[in-house]
Amino acid sequence: MKVIRNRGSVDMEHTLSKPLFAHLATVEEGVPKDSPVWFLWEEEHIWIIGSTSADRFPHRLKQNPTCAIGIIDYEKVTGKVVHIGFRGKASVEPFDGERAERLLRRYLGPNQDKWDPRFKTFNEHTILVRVKPETLVVRDQSYNV
Repeated sequence: MKVIRNRGSVDMEHTLSKPLFAHLATVEEGVPKDSPVWFLWEEEHIWIIGSTSADRFPHRLKQNPTCAIGIIDYEKVTGKVVHIGFRGKASVEPFDGERAERLLRRYLGPNQDKWDPRFKTFNEHTILVRVKPETLVVRDQSYNV
């Protein structure tokens, strides 16, 4: 994986451990598409939960696995702006309940009893997307307030 770092130092692992939204960019018939997703950074891959019946991005990735992911950590009060961008290939993987649970705990907390019901059960359409980064861009774009 090629890593491009510039503009300050960023603790990438710390940033990727936060429950931030990522934007998954895919292409369908030459048209770019963007999907906001929750993610898990694990084993140098981005993992995303999806549904082959409810989401379009798994279908797009099966047709064209080339994708990009942008993650921004922003704090208006301090002027902090950290950008982490991935470019690579994705694969649609069988569902792994333990990995999915680790991902969901980041966003919903440890107590599954308090989770929204749609995040408690999965079916035969639930999958994981694994993105293998080829290029990683890490930038501190913070500004003074």
